[in-house]
Amino acid sequence: MLYAILTICLAADSRSCGTVTPVGHAFAAQAECEAAAPRIARDWLGSQSGWTLDRLECAPFDSLPILPVQPVADGVHVHVGQIAQFEDSPDGWIANLGFVIGRDSIAVIDAGASRRQGEALFAAIRRISDKPISHLIVTHMHPDHAFGAEVFREAGATIVGHQGLADALQGRGPTYLDNLVRLYGAGAMAGTRVVLPDVAVADSLDIDLGDRVLTLKAVATAHSDNDLTVLDRATGTFFAGDLVFRGLTPIVDGSLPGWLDWMAAPQAGGPVVPGHGPVAASWPDAVTAQQDFLTTLAQATRQTIRDGLPMSQAVPAIVEALQPFAAEWASFPDSAARDATAAFKELEWE
Repeated sequence: MLYAILTICLAADSRSCGTVTPVGHAFAAQAECEAAAPRIARDWLGSQSGWTLDRLECAPFDSLPILPVQPVADGVHVHVGQIAQFEDSPDGWIANLGFVIGRDSIAVIDAGASRRQGEALFAAIRRISDKPISHLIVTHMHPDHAFGAEVFREAGATIVGHQGLADALQGRGPTYLDNLVRLYGAGAMAGTRVVLPDVAVADSLDIDLGDRVLTLKAVATAHSDNDLTVLDRATGTFFAGDLVFRGLTPIVDGSLPGWLDWMAAPQAGGPVVPGHGPVAASWPDAVTAQQDFLTTLAQATRQTIRDGLPMSQAVPAIVEALQPFAAEWASFPDSAARDATAAFKELEWE
C-alpha cells in the first residue's frame, strides 16, 4: 500500500523539518495516491499551526523507518525500547510497545514517544497483518508511552486509558511535549500532539478482538495515578506498563506504598511485558529486582524520617542506602535522587 508522505518545516525555522504520514489514507496505485495527496496534505496541515509543506510524495511504508518487534506469544508482538531515560536517549524511543492480533482486529498497547515512533510501530504492524486496528490502549500518561497516539486514532482505533489518564495528559502533556522538543528538536517531534482517550476505565474492561479477549484493569495509585494493565487471556501475556521496570531504574511518580502493595499480589499468566527492559518469562523474574529496590527505598526513607533529617540531608542519605543497586539499574544517579525526593515527600506524612 502507498501513503502520502509530507515533509514539513517550521515556518519560523526552515531548518527544523520532519516527515509525517497520515496513516488513515492508503492507496493501491501510485496515480491514485498522487491525485489525493495534495488534499491530504492540505487537510492535515489545516489542523496544525506553525508548519509549512516542504515536499509531498507517495511511497510504500516500507520506505520509512519500521520499528523492530519480536513475537513473545502466539499473536503477540513487542518492541523492546532502549534501556535509558529520556536525557540518555537520542530520540526518546525508550518504552516497550506491543500489539495483539485477534481474529477480527488488532489492539496496540502504548504508542511511543512521538508521532514518528507511532508511525514506525504502525509500519511494523502492517508488515505482519492488514487487519483493522480497533484499539490503542495507553497504560499511563508518560510521553514515551502516550505521544504516538494520534497515528492510531487516524488508523481508526478507539483510544482506551485509565479514568485518570485524560486529566493527567491535560495537566502535564503540554509541558512534556515542550521538554521533548527541547531535547530532540522540533523536526523529530513534528506532528506530535497530546491526544486524549475516548474510553475511560474505572475498574476493568474486556475488549474482544475476535476469539481473543483482553482484560484491562485500572490500578490504584502506584507508579502513577493512572496505571492500566492488559492481560491477553488467550496466551496469559501480561502487559504491565511502567508498573514493572527491568534494567532501567524505576521511577516513583505516584505512591511508593501503593506500588509495593500492587507488586505484593502476584499476577497469573505467561510472559510479563514490562514498561522498560526485556520481557520476563514469569512474575518473579519480572518484579523481584524491582521489589528489592523499592523496598529498600521505602525503608531508607522511613529511617531518615525517624532520624529527623530535613529533606536536604535525607535525599543524599537515601541515595547512599540505594548504592548497592547502582550497578543493576541504568540511569541510576539522577533517577535514584528523584525517587528519594518523591519518597520523602510522600512518607513524611504517614
